Amino acid sequence: MLEPRCPMHTNVDLPLTIKADSAEATLTDWNATHRATWPTLLWQHRALLFRGFAHPGGLEQISRCFFDERLAYTYRSTPRTDVGQHVYTATEYPRQLSIAQHCENAYQRVWPMKLLFHCVQPASEGGCTPLADMLKVTAAIDPQVREIFARKQVRYVRNYRAGVDLPWEDVFNTRNKQEVEAYCARNDMQCEWTGDGLRTSQICRAFACHPATGDEVWFNQAHLFHYTALEAAAQKMMLSFFGEQGLPRNAYFGDGTPIDPAMLDHVRTVFAQHKIHFDWHRDDVLGGSTIWLVSHGREPYEGSRKILVCMAEPYSPEQSSPDIAARSDGEAMLKLHV
Repeated sequence: MLEPRCPMHTNVDLPLTIKADSAEATLTDWNATHRATWPTLLWQHRALLFRGFAHPGGLEQISRCFFDERLAYTYRSTPRTDVGQHVYTATEYPRQLSIAQHCENAYQRVWPMKLLFHCVQPASEGGCTPLADMLKVTAAIDPQVREIFARKQVRYVRNYRAGVDLPWEDVFNTRNKQEVEAYCARNDMQCEWTGDGLRTSQICRAFACHPATGDEVWFNQAHLFHYTALEAAAQKMMLSFFGEQGLPRNAYFGDGTPIDPAMLDHVRTVFAQHKIHFDWHRDDVLGGSTIWLVSHGREPYEGSRKILVCMAEPYSPEQSSPDIAARSDGEAMLKLHV
């Protein structure tokens, strides 16, 4: 593990709630007034919850106010609706299902440094977006589990076929097979066209090192991709239909060897023990810090619920410039990249 150059605080209010001074106050106005200080708040608290602000331009305008570069949701993992201008609905899984804690895009080699959530319609019951401090989660994971994942990394295997999980056309946002092949080549991803669809395999790191602090945190989605994330009946059905090699998605160690399900159960338990809950209010906006320092999930809910999300500031350890990793001033670093 690297020695942190600018270590993060481990005792923080997550999220820090910032309330509007008036019903007419907007986040554009707030940002103009607090441009010099909000990065420090985000740096210290990891996530900011803005409550009571007016949003005449919606999340698209808010994101332009706070972000330099917004991301398209490419190489998708879950069903979402593109509402335009790099704004998407949160994962559209059935409301009776929970979504386990995870770091955004941790199954990829490029991920967003920032996230914004906008609560357009809170659920009548449930439906919160619990958060977790990834420094605490990482410290609580068994050292032997951390060691083997750090050494072996994670291989994500996906089989795309019509009518099961997401089709490859939605995942890669194209119907052109050559564009899919080009994307896979750029991202060191193996791809094979099969009789009924597409199979991909990619090795990604299991930990991420914060470029400003040197903190290494658990950063993968093995516990989500592995078939044991499904309920027992669904596991049995999927294995019966497709066999392990044909599952819509699965996770292995980077060398192709199986991951002990007990390790993943342990990881899920640790995440569950560190969840922090808050209730959504209509028009709440949640801004996330460097994305690998805070995880999020979703609780089951009743009634209608609509949460929008925008991702921004792409980052890849393989593609980052040397000056990013060399910076020791966390707050200045945050203004530029987090």
